Amino acid sequence: MRILVIGANGQIGRMVVDKLKESEHDPVAMVRKEAQAEALHQKGIKTVIGDLEQDFSHAFEDIDLVLFTAGSGAKTGADKTILIDQEGAMESIDLAKENGVKHFVMVSGMGVEKAREADDAMRPYMHAKFRADEHLEASGVPYTILRPGRLTNDDGKGSVDFYEYEGETRYGEVPRADVASVLVEIINAKPENRLYYLIGGDTPVAEIL
Repeated sequence: MRILVIGANGQIGRMVVDKLKESEHDPVAMVRKEAQAEALHQKGIKTVIGDLEQDFSHAFEDIDLVLFTAGSGAKTGADKTILIDQEGAMESIDLAKENGVKHFVMVSGMGVEKAREADDAMRPYMHAKFRADEHLEASGVPYTILRPGRLTNDDGKGSVDFYEYEGETRYGEVPRADVASVLVEIINAKPENRLYYLIGGDTPVAEIL
């Protein structure tokens, strides 16, 4: 598949692109700056320049699957969170539908379904992610939503707790490296119209699906 990775310069995005480059798939990394693209070109990875706050419709040409792992970052205000995590994600979904994308994988956040209960600092982020998830679920585009726990930079364990929501959330943390590995498994299997939660655990990543 030809896979558009939105947020390819983020920590998880970079890991996923590297893994996809070594697979049978054809990743296309969407980044905002030429310097970011040049670093990826040196590794033999295709890129497209696109900004979620501008017109980025050109990035969807001949794309089979979209992975959205972009985020405004912890240091930005609520305005950027809404522009990137909500509006940027929702426009990506609309463009995927317009261009006949076969599957959309969304990296969301654990507990976003309880956004109204979040503290003041986290509430804009939680609402933005939840609204984007709702938009994807209603879009008609086949999707998989992944809601990982608190992200860490620890080395990946290669094993996780990966489960579907049944009314109770098991909170925890998970290394970004394991999130990237799980995303590759999701991309390969393309579980349709499913929502999964992810924290550290004992199930080998290769067996989650």
